[in-house]
Amino acid sequence: MTVPINLSHLERLCDSHGIVEHAHEDRPLRGLGYCTDDAGRLLGLLTPLSLDPAAARLCDIALSFLEDASEGADGFRLRRFQDGTWSSERSDDASGRALEGLGIAVGAPNAFVRGRAGALYDASVNWRSTYSRSMSHAVIGAAHVLAARPEHAGARGLLADARDTLALGDPARDWPWPEDRLAYANALLVEAQLALATSFDDDARLDVALALLEWLAAEETLEGHFSFTPVSGRGPGGAKPDFDQQPIEAWAMARACERAYRLTGEARWARRIELCAEWFDGDNDADLALGIASTGAGCDGLSERSVNTNQGAESTIAYLATTLIRHGIEHGDTVTDAARITVGS
Repeated sequence: MTVPINLSHLERLCDSHGIVEHAHEDRPLRGLGYCTDDAGRLLGLLTPLSLDPAAARLCDIALSFLEDASEGADGFRLRRFQDGTWSSERSDDASGRALEGLGIAVGAPNAFVRGRAGALYDASVNWRSTYSRSMSHAVIGAAHVLAARPEHAGARGLLADARDTLALGDPARDWPWPEDRLAYANALLVEAQLALATSFDDDARLDVALALLEWLAAEETLEGHFSFTPVSGRGPGGAKPDFDQQPIEAWAMARACERAYRLTGEARWARRIELCAEWFDGDNDADLALGIASTGAGCDGLSERSVNTNQGAESTIAYLATTLIRHGIEHGDTVTDAARITVGS
């Protein structure tokens, strides 16, 4: 069984400069520019589908952007303007997401994508960050590299450095999370720990990471559906529900639960993936849908009584990626097998 994945809105957001970061409803706001984070996300999303011509074309756009943004071991420039020039801004998160996307693409089924990504990954793999989310993205990319190229010393070195520096948390504490507050893309931190555990055959780390993911999923559940941490964050005893909730939270949770499911085969993780997808479908604190299946667009946020109908790159990629994860788990398929790409609304 296959699921149609509509790339119409993604194609609308992309042009020769990259993928536009922001949109007003479904209209790309090219004047606000393009960012490296989204190019990394785009590449990671579409790499498994890159034998399809439409997906391969968008992978080419993402790779070209990352090649232009690259500063080697110093990471990646953050933002490109509509005229093709670059800002002087730097962002560790952007560099981490670039390394994640490139790491996924090192194992691409499309040989052209695989070759370009491998060359750029090798030039960038010595980058490091002191920020946990930035390094967590890089960890996930490195784990993908080792799955495709087990001998890759650079990826192995990155994982070793992250193992020594990323805080794990303690399930025995009342507040087990490795930070004082939940912030954004929270499940990303657990996904990275699961990747580290499997890369180093570390059963103790695996047990702690699974316990933290169970705690986070329970912390972000209310009345049978996900009630994600709002953009302002949430600490111990924080109110639920709270707003605005962001699609990146559902995507991060779906990814972490997918990794947990692949490792354990336990049905609880598959059910959490379904709940992430249902959050986009309207099973959330406002009973409003954020995903638009007819174009593949994702809306930018959930408020108490409304949806932010702007359809930016991050939200759209989050919706499409969560949809792919859901159907891959439901039907026992890889992402490649579960998808049937369509273009056009």
